[in-house]
Amino acid sequence: MSQEPMSPEITSDDKLWAMLSYVFSPLIPIILMLMEDKKNRPFIKANNAQALVLGIVTVITSTFCVGILVWFYQLYCGYQAYQGQEVKIPIVSDFIKNQGWA
Repeated sequence: MSQEPMSPEITSDDKLWAMLSYVFSPLIPIILMLMEDKKNRPFIKANNAQALVLGIVTVITSTFCVGILVWFYQLYCGYQAYQGQEVKIPIVSDFIKNQGWA
């Protein structure tokens, strides 16, 4: 993960929504996709897509002990997003960018 802020145009509101998208995934990412003023913000869009995929992985793996570990990783990603840093999730980040979702 990068330790530098992504851009000076990131507002505290952007950071908060990005953090919430990781912590309460997949619910908040779905809600953010429906909010016109939020879904086109670059920082929110990048983190929202990753959080949605990570949330789906958490739901799928929740029947195993791995699910709780993935959720703790989501909390860490949420913290990084709240700090305004670019969150790089192995495999997921590349997948999201290749699909053009962020």
